[in-house]
Amino acid sequence: MNFNNLLFEQIDNIGIVKINRPDKLNALNRETLTELKTVFEVIQNDDSIFSVILTGSGEKAFVAGADISELNRLSMLEGKKFAEFGQEIFNFIENMEKPVLAAVNGFALGGGCELALACHFRYASENAKFGQPEVNLGIIPGYGGTQRLPRLVGKGRAIEMILTGNLISAEEALSIGLVNKVWKKEELLDKSIETLKTINSKGQQAIRLAIKAINAATTDNLNSGLNYEAILFALGCGTNDFKEGTSAFLEKRKPNFTNS
Repeated sequence: MNFNNLLFEQIDNIGIVKINRPDKLNALNRETLTELKTVFEVIQNDDSIFSVILTGSGEKAFVAGADISELNRLSMLEGKKFAEFGQEIFNFIENMEKPVLAAVNGFALGGGCELALACHFRYASENAKFGQPEVNLGIIPGYGGTQRLPRLVGKGRAIEMILTGNLISAEEALSIGLVNKVWKKEELLDKSIETLKTINSKGQQAIRLAIKAINAATTDNLNSGLNYEAILFALGCGTNDFKEGTSAFLEKRKPNFTNS
């Protein structure tokens, strides 16, 4: 499989997907999201692949967020479509019948944190940082962060992360249940492969049924919550603060929010 913004390789029955925009800290633009959708659809239908590792290229980032240059231009209507597009892809990943492990090898911010949340479980390197800093741009998470994060770490922790926009370390992410394990940077991929080899040695029909059963515990409420998140994300795209926040980010200055 050949992509502009992804790398793919297969080791035994494990597919390894790397988001490959290191010069942009692997930020998610529309082309990258489209390629993610394609690669996971191919993996879902490939009987030689039992499980997947999703990670980022380079030394700094898993995914540092959405591409702000695309985000900055959104109207309210476009904002709703923007959120729904990402949600559709992340939902597909979450509902894959094959285990998807996020190997978070650096910054997982905004859409990157939301992408990790959509995976079935998460390992992190010691240098990883997690955050939902969308409020710094005058917007809210739009790819499922308001829904998946509280389900994983609890309402109080999720509200604190989302409302402050602060980043947390890999060790703190481990302590609140955001990640399953933390490894040295050079061990992360090998430990991820080791775990998936263990899972791949089990009966694959049972693995698939278990994923479906576990996801069923939250699917109904999640779907309605994601729809509401997309509506609120769209409302945010109609504010002056959103235009100011994203413009300030691109211009590398502090935003001057007017609360309007």
